[in-house]
Amino acid sequence: MVERAVSPRKVVEIAVVGKYIGLQDAYKSIYESLVHAGIYNDTKVVVHKIDSEDIEKDGSSKFLKGLSGVLIPGGFGYRGIEGKKAAIKFARENNIPFLGLCLGMQCAVIEFARNVCGLKKANSSEFYKRTPHPVISLLAEQKNIRDMGGTMRLGAYPCRVKKGTLAYRIYKKALISERHRHRYEFNNKYRKILEKKGIILSGVYPKKDLVEMVEIKDHPFFIAVQFHPEFKSKPDRPHPLFREFITASLKKAK
Repeated sequence: MVERAVSPRKVVEIAVVGKYIGLQDAYKSIYESLVHAGIYNDTKVVVHKIDSEDIEKDGSSKFLKGLSGVLIPGGFGYRGIEGKKAAIKFARENNIPFLGLCLGMQCAVIEFARNVCGLKKANSSEFYKRTPHPVISLLAEQKNIRDMGGTMRLGAYPCRVKKGTLAYRIYKKALISERHRHRYEFNNKYRKILEKKGIILSGVYPKKDLVEMVEIKDHPFFIAVQFHPEFKSKPDRPHPLFREFITASLKKAK
């Protein structure tokens, strides 16, 4: 493990597109998880830290062209969100391996709803309360809670993984447990239309039937999750989502 960490034989370039890029430790656990995945793949992972607001100004191609993977991390609030969606669209349309985490999954759902399903004004009710298509929203029981901390889903929750999906090939099991820290959820009212257009709902929290993982058909590697896999990765045991993301990105780099 140490030899692979110190003298890896391969190199891959990954974009991390976030809104807190200027803060050195904001995505520390994500950067470390990419290192862990690199060790497993005998690969040096070169991370391009890209501010999503820069993509809003100058477009995705300037920053993402030539890179082999795109990762969209979590966060809160509207600032930089359109840049994240643009980066996801670029990865989806150009067959670049993509991994979305928490807000990254929510942005992936919004982008797909807008540009594939034709729901042009689709959004999260976190960003625009009057959106006609709240594909991401609060649950009914959350809406009357005034203490914002009380609306969050925190800690470990089980997730049922659908067989035959990319998620199942990655985890190799039907029931997993992952850690959460978020408030808004995938709106089940939009399940049918998104599935009809090619979204695969590959992971669900069984107790409340909440969507935890989404994938896209006919893409080399496109998966986004509502939870935070970076919290469970270790140097000698990389999280499978990061491990396989880097594996797919290496194939793209060839």
